[in-house]
Amino acid sequence: MSPQRQSASSSDEQLSIIDSLSALPFPDEKGWPGMGGQWGGPGFHLAVLRESQDFWEDRSNEIVEPAERELEADLAGLAAVLTGRWGAPETIDLWPYLGFDNPDPDFRAREPLAFLCGVAVDMRVWRLPNSERWIGLALGQADPEWPFQLLAAVGEAASLVQ
Repeated sequence: MSPQRQSASSSDEQLSIIDSLSALPFPDEKGWPGMGGQWGGPGFHLAVLRESQDFWEDRSNEIVEPAERELEADLAGLAAVLTGRWGAPETIDLWPYLGFDNPDPDFRAREPLAFLCGVAVDMRVWRLPNSERWIGLALGQADPEWPFQLLAAVGEAASLVQ
């Protein structure tokens, strides 16, 4: 999982993070630049835009489902804004990036997909015009006791090739 982070409370803050990551150069080495819930490495940036409470004490549907719906609503709102900017997103199934169906025993997905496929089922992706980058949004959860996370990823176009 990522380091301790603070959630961006408004969609404006979340969009600001996305805009910042889309323009930032990729780091030479994988690491946490000390910016809350953001980390990156060669060819990628990742950020936790918002996260729910954790579910260590109570995993009942009355607690979990509203938390998930709230982050799904945030994702839908951000997706609407990004769709207004760049058109309809692609939905990328992250299952193939786990490598279970890949005949190459040494297969390893490139980041940020290697991280995302372990916490999310799919992501919405916009390819940035006049750029070799894409931006993705996903709702992830590393384990049933952990918080849901609204994640933003920026990657090189080549990282989407399996």
